[in-house]
Amino acid sequence: MGQNDLFAVLLIVAAVFTLKLLKGPVGHAIADRLRGAAPPDPAVLEELDAVKTRLAEVEERLDFAERMLAQGEQAERLPGRGET
Repeated sequence: MGQNDLFAVLLIVAAVFTLKLLKGPVGHAIADRLRGAAPPDPAVLEELDAVKTRLAEVEERLDFAERMLAQGEQAERLPGRGET
């Protein structure tokens, strides 16, 4: 067997293996995932909910900090402030 024949046999074996793999449960799982038909992972959904909760808390803190800064700026603009 020459080098080209060996390469052809290996190519055929790899093609058959890939075809079997993609026709089996692994291939169906990949196809379901690509179609979006696979059920979402509960652990990922739980982590996403936790991240949403933390984001809401951060937004509240940011709003509070913005209000405090705005109040400080308004107090500095009041007439008579700082003039004694």
